[in-house]
Amino acid sequence: MPVKHSHKALRGFTLVELLLAIAVMSLLAILSWRGLDGMVRAQEITRQRADEMLVLQAALGQWGTDLDALMPIANTTPLDWDGQVLRLTRRSSAVPDEGALVVAWTRRNANGGGQWLRWQSPPVRTRADWQQAWEQAAQWARTPGDAERRYEVALLPLDSWQLFYYRGGAWSNPLSSTGATPGDSGATLPDGVRLQITLPPGQALVGQLTRDWVNPVLGGGRS
Repeated sequence: MPVKHSHKALRGFTLVELLLAIAVMSLLAILSWRGLDGMVRAQEITRQRADEMLVLQAALGQWGTDLDALMPIANTTPLDWDGQVLRLTRRSSAVPDEGALVVAWTRRNANGGGQWLRWQSPPVRTRADWQQAWEQAAQWARTPGDAERRYEVALLPLDSWQLFYYRGGAWSNPLSSTGATPGDSGATLPDGVRLQITLPPGQALVGQLTRDWVNPVLGGGRS
């Protein structure tokens, strides 16, 4: 007598089940994408912050190097701040020594925002060369031409900046500081210089930053 085998009918997915599975997979894909996108954004912010920190450190390092290399010359002004541009005379770091350098720092509006800029003259060896470079630095800060722009370097975005001199045991505005004798180049050097810069919003680094420089000759160990 033949044996009858009962076969259970094979059942596939219904349309509703397929749609539900697709919806679940889509939801998982969206969540995964958001997670990856968040990781990429975090890495980008970290990289941008690191890059801006390196630029800021390089700019402040150059600022300190310029002040450390101040070079008073008889009957000249080694350091001058007029509220817009800081001009100074410094030693050259080239070997062999090529002569003194005139350096200027300023903030200028460019491309819809402020930029911190540094200008450096070619080496000067005579009083006439120094005077020409000193005047050229002032012109560069106000109405720069192509000749002056050749020696400028854009450092970083800057919202504002201010300087203070340390004299007589207190910080004060350089434009109102006293204690310098006209014609005495050494007396015009303050015991310290305080730099206050404000970084603009929209960057990885924002807000106000203060950096103090102490004159290694006149300032002694004071801060």
